[in-house]
Amino acid sequence: MSKKPIVLSISGHDPTGGAGIQADAESITHFDCHPCSIITCLTVQDSTTVHRLMPISADNIIHQAKALFNDMPISVIKIGLTGSIECVDAIASILKKHPNIPVIFDPVLACGDGSPLANTALINTIISQLLPLTTLLTPNTLEATKLSGLTNNTDISTLGAALLEQGASTVLITGGHVSGSTIYNHFFQKNETVRTFKWSRQAGDFHGTGCTLAASIAALIAQGFSLSSAIEQAQAYTDKSINNAQQIGRGQAFPRRL
Repeated sequence: MSKKPIVLSISGHDPTGGAGIQADAESITHFDCHPCSIITCLTVQDSTTVHRLMPISADNIIHQAKALFNDMPISVIKIGLTGSIECVDAIASILKKHPNIPVIFDPVLACGDGSPLANTALINTIISQLLPLTTLLTPNTLEATKLSGLTNNTDISTLGAALLEQGASTVLITGGHVSGSTIYNHFFQKNETVRTFKWSRQAGDFHGTGCTLAASIAALIAQGFSLSSAIEQAQAYTDKSINNAQQIGRGQAFPRRL
């Protein structure tokens, strides 16, 4: 029996199970990969908001990584909530030691209700330290605006070009935060025509959709699919998960990762 590809999720712990490490593990497992993880921060949160972040020290993050990389062949790295400047610096040092492993980065800068999870200093560190090491960046439009430093009314093509200029190899900007009955996701590559994906908006408010999408892309790449194919399949899987979402708590519904 062949071994399952291994995807490493570097992200925060969401005690509700709707997002973060647990959501990543569910998505990665769905695509028949083995999930392993490095916790960047613990959180106090429920399905309505994040009440508190408790970042893990850089030393502990690095020690977690050293133990894993010395033990198993990791195919793809997926990054989510970073938590602090110290955490970002630690993650960057890990990525630099493994430059040939693809990196999928979902830059979690706010929780579902809009409360910020990253201040200006942390965002600037993410831009300088992580974007140049990222194979695919998967921000929503709000995150893309913050990372680019542009204004909220900036057109999507300018946002994508700015993020490529900051060092990300490719960028998928998701449009779930833009009003309308149709969601438009835009995929940017240097010197390539922008690809636009259209999805019907599903009624409701959902927790962990960005984690689901990015982790699914990472798993599909680990399975040998091209980046383009992984992006297409992961969007379809995320859409299905949202369609089957369950209202677990009092806040946002959780995608059901079947």
